[in-house]
Amino acid sequence: MSFRTKFHELFGGGKALIGCIHLMPLPGSPGYEGSMDKVIETALQESAIYRKYGFDGIIIENFGDAPFYPDMVPAGTISAMSVVVYELLRAFNGRVGVNILRNDAVTAMAVATVTGAHFIRVNIHMGMRVTDQGVIQGKSFETLRLKKNLGSEVLIFADAGVKHSYAPGRYPLEQEAEDLARRGLADAIILTGVATGKPVDPETLSKIKEVTKTPVIIGSGTNPENIVRYIPAADGFIVGSSLKKDGIASNRLEEERVARFSGTFREFTGRFV
Repeated sequence: MSFRTKFHELFGGGKALIGCIHLMPLPGSPGYEGSMDKVIETALQESAIYRKYGFDGIIIENFGDAPFYPDMVPAGTISAMSVVVYELLRAFNGRVGVNILRNDAVTAMAVATVTGAHFIRVNIHMGMRVTDQGVIQGKSFETLRLKKNLGSEVLIFADAGVKHSYAPGRYPLEQEAEDLARRGLADAIILTGVATGKPVDPETLSKIKEVTKTPVIIGSGTNPENIVRYIPAADGFIVGSSLKKDGIASNRLEEERVARFSGTFREFTGRFV
């Protein structure tokens, strides 16, 4: 079975629409407000909006925990993420993903497998990137072996040229994407702009589609005005910032924005809620 088949089987064969849940700060992080109930309730409210407007999936990120650990997160974050993911899995009628920032793929794989989530996002799966957390080294060798040891069916969505980072030296994005698919065994490749909320160059999407048959997801910068530029080639979309108040990722989700985006997406793909 090809990786493409696994991705499309997970999302019913069509283009996947995935809403991002940027969690409030978790215990131990500088911004934590002292109530896990509030963290969970806010996430449940946002997942209900995504469900109402027919999103195929959600991805849960510890976005409020900045500044992020470069790789392994502490036990408190692991515990909190496990609780939140489990609660959202019970409430959301769709596919659920996990992203533990900045790059704790091993923990994300463990949390997703144990809770019953369906996929993880790995910002730096292979190679090396210079980031605002310092130099981060991909550990696909650990993530894939843990997946094997756990007998996990969780899919791996890996970023190529992830936002808020750059590669030291010359490493063409097309080669990175091909390596992620062939050597990193990624089930899907995520493309982003240079920062949260920044759009992807449509030419970049076309170039990546030329070098790999692995599904490609647009992971930042899509909105009702520009999504038509990506729909013909992209296999899926992860949407977050453009659905928040004033288009700012740290703000709360606005139902009106979600409704508009969903309507535009379904207009261009011919799908209905």
